[in-house]
Amino acid sequence: MNIPEALLVGVFGLVIGSFLNVVIYRLPRMLEGETQETLSLPASHCPVCKTPLKVWQNIPVVSYLLLQGRCGFCQATIDWQYPCVEFTNMCLWLLCLWHWGMHPTALAWAIGLSFLLTLSVIDWQTTYLPDALTQPLLWIGLLASSWGLTEVSLQHAVWGAAAGYGSLWLVATVFQRITGKEGMGAGDFKLLGALGAWLGPFALIPLVLTSSVGGALVGIWLQSSHRLERGGYLPFGPFLASAGAVQAFVGGGDVFFYINWLL
Repeated sequence: MNIPEALLVGVFGLVIGSFLNVVIYRLPRMLEGETQETLSLPASHCPVCKTPLKVWQNIPVVSYLLLQGRCGFCQATIDWQYPCVEFTNMCLWLLCLWHWGMHPTALAWAIGLSFLLTLSVIDWQTTYLPDALTQPLLWIGLLASSWGLTEVSLQHAVWGAAAGYGSLWLVATVFQRITGKEGMGAGDFKLLGALGAWLGPFALIPLVLTSSVGGALVGIWLQSSHRLERGGYLPFGPFLASAGAVQAFVGGGDVFFYINWLL
């Protein structure tokens, strides 16, 4: 990875990250019928005073720093989510470049990770994983596999998608029949199915184990710090997405890899 390549990919990562913020803010409201906005219209504006942003006020991360975290018109506080999503997406794209080089595989995974980042933030904020994101993520994973851009064969990608969706659906259905409570949403099934398309069926067990442990630890910490009520709902999507992102770089989409690593 040389400096010109890193600069190019970093800028693209920031720009895409800026668009991800638009999706995170608008898509849930569009699906709920709370707004007439689309992902492209109207142009970027302050969510408080609705004033359209000038070009220099819409530069990823830089504008946030120049404006000192406040709207240049009404002085309303700009959510820290905006620069964080932009910066995180840039880092993910640079990691793809570092791991795979200037290769179509890096671009495929960069796109996939941008989807996972968007889904994680939306799920954390709304406990909702939109089909408008999980389904394209699934199909992009299958196409990437068919083009040889992932380490998973197309046959394994299809089985991974089916096993990912079916396994969580079965667990959630049994849990609901026994307890009468809904323990997991259908969006989680679809997200794991999409991850199965990218990582293959043998990655599913370590993926679910890792995300479950991560979710349990975060849940315990939130409860101990009184940020989550006992029995409160903690979205599972961000932990699935994070575990999938780690596995994309670490590899070892096989439960035996993790057993050997732990031993």
